[in-house]
Amino acid sequence: GKQVAVLCPTTILSEQHFRNFEERLSPFPVRLDNLNRFRSSVDRKRILADLEQGDLDIVIGTHALLSKEIKFKQLGLVVIDEEQKFGVKQKEALKALRVNVDVLTLSATPIPRTLSMALMDIRQMSLINDPPPGRLPIRTYLRPFSQEIAKEAILRELSRGGQVYYVYNRVQGIYHILEKLRKLVPTARIGVGHGQMAESDLEPVMIGFIKGEIDILLSTTIIENGLDIPNANTLIVENADRLGLAQLYQLRGRVGRSDRQAYAYLLYEGGRELTEGALHRLQSLQEFSSLGSGYSLAFRDLQIRGAGELLGAKQHGAMAAVGYELYTQLINEEVQFLKSHADGEKPSYRDPLEGLESLPTLDLPVSALIPQGYIEDQAQRLFYYKSMMSSRSPVELDQVQEEIADRYGHLPEEVERAFSVMRLRMLAQTLMSHKIDGHGGRLAVTFSENADYSPRLWSLLGKKNRECYLSRGQFIWPFTGDSLAAAERMLVTMRETLEEIEVQRAALEV
Repeated sequence: GKQVAVLCPTTILSEQHFRNFEERLSPFPVRLDNLNRFRSSVDRKRILADLEQGDLDIVIGTHALLSKEIKFKQLGLVVIDEEQKFGVKQKEALKALRVNVDVLTLSATPIPRTLSMALMDIRQMSLINDPPPGRLPIRTYLRPFSQEIAKEAILRELSRGGQVYYVYNRVQGIYHILEKLRKLVPTARIGVGHGQMAESDLEPVMIGFIKGEIDILLSTTIIENGLDIPNANTLIVENADRLGLAQLYQLRGRVGRSDRQAYAYLLYEGGRELTEGALHRLQSLQEFSSLGSGYSLAFRDLQIRGAGELLGAKQHGAMAAVGYELYTQLINEEVQFLKSHADGEKPSYRDPLEGLESLPTLDLPVSALIPQGYIEDQAQRLFYYKSMMSSRSPVELDQVQEEIADRYGHLPEEVERAFSVMRLRMLAQTLMSHKIDGHGGRLAVTFSENADYSPRLWSLLGKKNRECYLSRGQFIWPFTGDSLAAAERMLVTMRETLEEIEVQRAALEV
């Protein structure tokens, strides 16, 4: 008895959804309508009134559904198609209409923030990996722009009776490109489509392309969502380096929708040097060309651009204030806490930092890092740093070390030292040490306030190393040689001494 709102980014897609819904739901007593910029003001007023009175069950529309004048009688479900095309505020606007509304978001390439939320268990995620039967992977080519490449690709497709998408994402220069294409392939029938065209101009072009009356559709990225034309199997994107990863993946998805081999040409300006981000995006598309690789691409996008802000509107970028490791840990703690109170009771306030274990600081004059010469890709280096920092036991750390060695070969000394430092931090944590400073030929160990060690520990340590002493609440251990080896000796000695004390204490109690 509740209403459904289906939100999609483009007018073309909303029209296509409406036709599909109408066809599939025709045997059922379901009332539905479509709301977009092509509807007249009279129709718009009628739809708004029907929604408010509850006379309409399903409304399908574009951003028009986000306007403040829309009122639902009892909204129960919001379906957001092509979710990567909407901002955080736009998606939250529909949820704000009603507290208990279910939300289903659909996307071939979810934005980093959404994927990050799914990986943290804040949102549930379902993957569809199997393509329809008979589909072939799209052959993707990354090339500097040249008229010869464009001409050859167009003529090859037209010679087998197919059609071509030619994407140029600037309305101002699109008719200049039209003249170039007419000179390049004078026999081809070319149509132009972009978002600033009136319905009376755009609709005949789209219908003509669907019917096969147009050979080349020259358009902006307006075609990236919803078009399903099995006969169009060549895509040419000019200035592909200026488009986002999700956009390019969606555009490539317009071809290859039948059992015929499809081709995608991602062309960039030859004389201009690509930025690192643009190069990563284009290479990722070439790498992940297999069917059903949208999730892998989205995960690469998350690595390239960062996870964004959970409590803000920014959908990419790293958490600069608290750091990604702590941020992820805090979120996981809170999600698990809220899940444990899923029985309907309101959870009482809990300090999010409660029980959060932070590793001690080791300040030693050693070079401990992953050098660029060993792992060239910056995103991969950051990924492994994060894996090392999030390891909470020597076993987990060993698994990370084995993975790096397996993928990149024998570990250099700097990487070996980085893992040694992490193991020492874990050992120092068990000894309730807060900080270890290894400068000036001495190790200064600061213990946490909770560490209540008896004088017997200090006397036993003094016997094992006569030079060590207590000073202003710090345990000082002079050393010569390698600070990392000295720190390891010191921490192992401290652990062995504490174990001796525990054995002696147990014997006295017996």
